[in-house]
Amino acid sequence: MIRFYFHPTPNPAKIALLLEETGLPYELVPVDISKGEQHAAAFRAINPNGKVPAIVDTEGPDGGEARVFDSTAILMYLAEKVGAFQGRPEDRPELLSWLLFIASGLGPFSGQAVHFQYAAPEGLDYASNRYRREVERHYAVLDDHLAGRTFVVGDRFTIADISAWGWIDRAARVMKGEEDPLASFPNLARFMDTINARPTVARARAFGADHTFKTAVDEETKRALFPSNYPQEV
Repeated sequence: MIRFYFHPTPNPAKIALLLEETGLPYELVPVDISKGEQHAAAFRAINPNGKVPAIVDTEGPDGGEARVFDSTAILMYLAEKVGAFQGRPEDRPELLSWLLFIASGLGPFSGQAVHFQYAAPEGLDYASNRYRREVERHYAVLDDHLAGRTFVVGDRFTIADISAWGWIDRAARVMKGEEDPLASFPNLARFMDTINARPTVARARAFGADHTFKTAVDEETKRALFPSNYPQEV
């Protein structure tokens, strides 16, 4: 059984999709990050970094419980567990490269673009522009790579596709004000159409639908989501 600590944001969405693809049994554990539940001691014991997603595999490699945190680590762990979604052995160098491209570039820059366009105080136009343009650059890199390709790596669906899907699925929010955020990236748009046609995507998007997550952006939310903006309590 996989205990999956979830909030409806891009990185947990990746794990939701992979769980649906693998068919592994799981228990969904909501973590309301707007209420600060990610900072609770019980959750920090699972992910010391206080972020979602995280999982606990009750049937880990040694037969006991195994915790895994960080979306890329979880994707790799679960793919290895089921022996699928990793491409062919000769694809592994490319797989690792694109996973880390997303984990260290496309994902974080997308997140910061969202932050500075929606949450940061006014007057930070340089930062907003910087992150937005870097997102566009990362999109262009992936768009060029996908020319003549169906998938990011090799000839089959892998965790590299799932990782890219998680953030690009939020392109409308990341690319604030764009009527069609992928209009300039036709290969990326085609790629997303291919992934979104998988029946598992609809099921992944439904994760947590029966749980009410906080949506109000009040002082509690800001302190929960951006704790480094506030003095440390002693």
